[in-house]
Amino acid sequence: MKKFLLMMVAITSLLAPTLASAANSPSEKSTLTEIKERGTLRVGLSTFVPWAMRDKQGELIGFEVDVARRLAKDAGLKVEFIPTAWDGIIPALLAGKFDVIIGGMSITPERNMSVLFTTPYAHSGVQLAANRDIAGGKTTLDDFNKRSVTLAVRRGAFTVQTAKKYFPKAQLRQFDDDAQAFQEVLNGNAQAVLASSPKPEQMTIQYGNKLYLPFTERLSRGSEAFAIRHGEFDLLNFFNNWILLRNEDGWLKERHDFWFTTLDWQDQVAEGQ
Repeated sequence: MKKFLLMMVAITSLLAPTLASAANSPSEKSTLTEIKERGTLRVGLSTFVPWAMRDKQGELIGFEVDVARRLAKDAGLKVEFIPTAWDGIIPALLAGKFDVIIGGMSITPERNMSVLFTTPYAHSGVQLAANRDIAGGKTTLDDFNKRSVTLAVRRGAFTVQTAKKYFPKAQLRQFDDDAQAFQEVLNGNAQAVLASSPKPEQMTIQYGNKLYLPFTERLSRGSEAFAIRHGEFDLLNFFNNWILLRNEDGWLKERHDFWFTTLDWQDQVAEGQ
């Protein structure tokens, strides 16, 4: 026992300088601390109408832009937007190119393996828009789940899976982009089109004499959240509390409704978006 105690004393003596050095060395700064010292919140996003887009003066506008600017203002910070291609936005976050992704990113288990998500601040999903003339006033899922019904969808999109889930009997016509799918319905060659919100809602506003929304509820519901790097729990707490406050006072809903249920902003947008 005595030999064991002497051995432990010797080991402790050898380790003491190392332990003392580790205890006295400054710990790595958290991202939240860096943001406060920098005075600027760096936000990664991609341009998708109406999440984020360019106005006629070349400035960024959209729901995400409003969210990021209000978040920074509430915290007494400036905001710097860093537009990034969607397929590279998570790698860019992990590489430290920006502090947070505020870009309409839906929570998925696969993405959660790479990033930490906040609580949702918005909800999207898949909706169906139908042709007033040839859909014949159909208003139920069963009405569209018939062999006589043709649905237009974008090839390779999640909407294909949604169409097969809810309307397995219907005929599917797949197109390279949403614009072609909607045109097929506007031309009367398909009874309805499935697309991610807010496209169906906005198209029914724009073409109210030709299109209508048969369902009040979306066929699927997505939850969008901020994405940050794993381990940044102080930053997560800050963002979650901000989302809570802006949900409670109705600001997030008001901004979301403006960008997603109206076209009041359309004349601001640069052509080609």
